[in-house]
Amino acid sequence: MGARFRVVRPENLPRSRRRADYALDLASDKRGQRFDLQVTTQREAELDLIVLQCDRIDQHLLLLVKTPTANDRFLCGYDEREWFVAAVPGGPSTILQAKLALQPDEVRKAAGRAGLHDSERTRRHNRAFIRQGEWFFVPAPELQVDRKHILVEEPIRRGAGRAHMVAELFRTSGEEVQVCARYPNGLSEAEYRRVFRENPDADGWG
Repeated sequence: MGARFRVVRPENLPRSRRRADYALDLASDKRGQRFDLQVTTQREAELDLIVLQCDRIDQHLLLLVKTPTANDRFLCGYDEREWFVAAVPGGPSTILQAKLALQPDEVRKAAGRAGLHDSERTRRHNRAFIRQGEWFFVPAPELQVDRKHILVEEPIRRGAGRAHMVAELFRTSGEEVQVCARYPNGLSEAEYRRVFRENPDADGWG
C-alpha cells in the first residue's frame, strides 16, 4: 500500500515505549512515517502475520496477527494527511468490514436511518454523518442549545494524538477529568487522588 514497515526490538527503544507482548505502532524518522512491529526475537517466532486484503489505490491494508492465544486484526492505512493503525474488533475479513466495525453504534444507527449502503457508510461525507479522522459528526436537529454554554474553537482529541479543532462545541453530559501529558485521556477524581498518593512528584506534571 506504499508504506514502510520495520521490526524493532524492545531493548532498542526508550523504556516508555517498550511493550511486554508485541505492538504495532507508527514511528517517524527523516524519511517520514513508518509502521513498526515491536516484538522480542523469542516472541516473533510465535507470531504469524497475514495480509487479509490490500487496497493499493485507497492505501489501506487489513492485517491478521495470529498468536498462540488470539487472532488480532489491524486496519492500517492513509487517511487525510497521515498514516494510521487501528485495532479492529470482531472477525472482519475485508477492509470494508473492518471500517464498518470501527464505527460507533450511534453512527451505525444514523447510517441505517438514512438507508445507506455499505460502500456509502465508509465515505467521509454522506447523508448520515461527516467524518474527520476518528471523529464522526451526526446531525441532531432536535437538540436545543443554550448559546452561553457553547465553546468556540475547542480542541478535541483521543489519547495523545493531534487535536482536531471544532468551531463550536456544546457538551450535554460527561465526566470531568484531570488531564496532563502523562494521562492524555484524563483521570477521574478518584484516579487523580490515587496518583497523588502514589507519586509525590505528581504536582509538577502540569
